[in-house]
Amino acid sequence: MTTEKKPKNVFKEGAISSEFIAKSIAKHQSKTAIGAHNIFLGQVRADKIDGKTVSGIEYTAYKEMANAKFHEIREATFSRFDLTCMHIYHSLGMVKTGEICLFVFVSSPRRKEVFKALEYVVEEIKAKVPVYGKEVFEDSTHQWKVNS
Repeated sequence: MTTEKKPKNVFKEGAISSEFIAKSIAKHQSKTAIGAHNIFLGQVRADKIDGKTVSGIEYTAYKEMANAKFHEIREATFSRFDLTCMHIYHSLGMVKTGEICLFVFVSSPRRKEVFKALEYVVEEIKAKVPVYGKEVFEDSTHQWKVNS
């Protein structure tokens, strides 16, 4: 499959539902050249910080810049690995603890490629994409999240 030439919008408002994830997987069952899929699901944790518990994260981004960076990472991943397809979705807005905020789905004819490609793309996203999260605590206070 050839990759797209212009950046697409990877953002979804709110949490990424299990139904959306299931439908994405089901759409690939007709693509019989695929031998392996690998999926990363980023979930909001109920971290304890200074005695307070995170109840959710409110995600913001400069969409145009972030989508361009997602596209750049996508293109670099396709050039490094033998992938059939790849999908990236990231939440914007409020996502509660336990909900999914990042969904990355890679497919290839061979299993070893999907393992290497998925680790590469997720690490690149975390390091380079300008998406910001404000941790919201159970007492309604908040602070900007620092990626780990």
